[in-house]
Amino acid sequence: MRLTVLGGCGVWPEAGQACSGYLVEHDGFRLLVDVGYAILPQLLQRLSVDEVDAVFVSHGHPDHCADLNPLLRARALRDDPPAPLPVYTLAGALDAVLALDRPGMLDAAYALHEFTAGDRLDIGPFRADTRSLPHWVPNAGVRLAAGDRVLAYTGDTGPSPDVVELARGADLLVAEATYVHEVPADSKGYQSSARDAGRQAAAAGARRLLLTHLRPGTEHAAARAAAGAEYGGEIAVATAGLVLDLR
Repeated sequence: MRLTVLGGCGVWPEAGQACSGYLVEHDGFRLLVDVGYAILPQLLQRLSVDEVDAVFVSHGHPDHCADLNPLLRARALRDDPPAPLPVYTLAGALDAVLALDRPGMLDAAYALHEFTAGDRLDIGPFRADTRSLPHWVPNAGVRLAAGDRVLAYTGDTGPSPDVVELARGADLLVAEATYVHEVPADSKGYQSSARDAGRQAAAAGARRLLLTHLRPGTEHAAARAAAGAEYGGEIAVATAGLVLDLR
């Protein structure tokens, strides 16, 4: 299993970067996990749009799903459109982004598969176990298993025992870490810090930790240090172009 980070910025994209978007590959199957702002240009540096086999969206905030619109446009508005793209998400999460164009314009470009958090999905070679994690809007963390490798992704979430269960024994935990040490009072319970991510990776026994969704301007070294105070494994920060092989 291979993870390529297309973007890892929280809230809005920094110059040259993108918001949440991750390409997960196994046995030639290409799954796009989240499609936040500015993901499409990053994707097009690596693949054509018709080489994406499926999309999984954790929740409906635009820094996780806004670039689904240009992705679908790029597939639909051509002389030889590919087959509908399977898109997996929580019920209603994509209503706003799918309504950006005139009614029916992109209908043939995608096949929407709405699920309930807690469902198990089969997406190509991946067994995807979903779990509801706390955020301002419904958010589904996902545990992707293929072969003997496991990747866990939180989407956006506050600290929760469910994050630990999602990541139990995972080869890689991709964890939201919007803040470094402390989450502001008005966001507690709905977002996490790098320190929270490190603490939960340690409790889960995850082999590696990838911090993502850092606010623009956050010092990566500070985030790694905060997570490292709680977790003794390998820690990286999600930036466009980072490639991690799970072996």
